[in-house]
Amino acid sequence: MAYVCIWEYIVKPEYAEVFENTYKYDGAWVKLFKKASGYLGTELLKDNKNKNRFVTVDMWESPESRAEFMKRFADQYKELDLTCEEYTVSENLLGEFNSV
Repeated sequence: MAYVCIWEYIVKPEYAEVFENTYKYDGAWVKLFKKASGYLGTELLKDNKNKNRFVTVDMWESPESRAEFMKRFADQYKELDLTCEEYTVSENLLGEFNSV
């Protein structure tokens, strides 16, 4: 079973490439998440109809493993999140889910 957080981003066109590089499988977010135990991976999805819309699917072993990551790496998370705010028009948490 996995715990999944799904985020939607509308990206400024001039930042599309840097956004993709930051959020993809070997980008800054994944490198940060990999520092934590319980992280299972991230999928970056690009909308076929709206080239500025992306979705990330962050997978964790449990809600507790994500909560521990957020506690332990809060400063690094906040710093990277502030940097990435420049890339987007909007960022929305679509939901948190458990696999079945």
